Amino acid sequence: MGLDKVRRSTNLRHCWIGLGILALVTLLLALGGDDAREAMAWNRTALEAGEFWRLLTGHFVHLSLKHLLLNLAGLALVVWIVGHAYTWSQWLFVLFLSIVAINAGFWFIYTDLDWYVGISGFLNGILAAGLVVGVADREPESIALALIVLVKLTWEQAVGPMPGSVSTSGGAVIVDAHIYGAAGGLLAAAILWRRVRSNASI
Repeated sequence: MGLDKVRRSTNLRHCWIGLGILALVTLLLALGGDDAREAMAWNRTALEAGEFWRLLTGHFVHLSLKHLLLNLAGLALVVWIVGHAYTWSQWLFVLFLSIVAINAGFWFIYTDLDWYVGISGFLNGILAAGLVVGVADREPESIALALIVLVKLTWEQAVGPMPGSVSTSGGAVIVDAHIYGAAGGLLAAAILWRRVRSNASI
């Protein structure tokens, strides 16, 4: 097995471990029921009152167990597709910037939004960041998937949620979280790419 295959395999294994930890955390939060969700949701009024933990916790609580399981299934698919792209620390950076981008978008652009929960926003950031690596390596499947994601995000901004997404999630789908998360993921990928290029040139 070549060094590149070893690296990709190690990255993917660490990513699966990270997914397991995230799944455990979100499932434990789900056990708290409505009270936990209301205490941790992204809530503009509560944030204005100084409850800043919601900037993080709002992205890990869900409308229902069904909503959570669907999001975790989507995240597992994303890990399977692009989990090999970065090390665990780089993925944490992608996750961080995706959440920051979503929060900034909600606060400064989507000013009518009062309430939000779910991981779907940063899921799009993780997918976007991972696809950058595949597209850069000219992998046909990554290029095709990147085009599909672009069409999906464009559809959501122009038309609204994808057909069936509202009924399956059990509530309103905040599609702006997807575009903000993707933007954060792309920004993280650009920073990581520049850092790799800078190190390689030394």
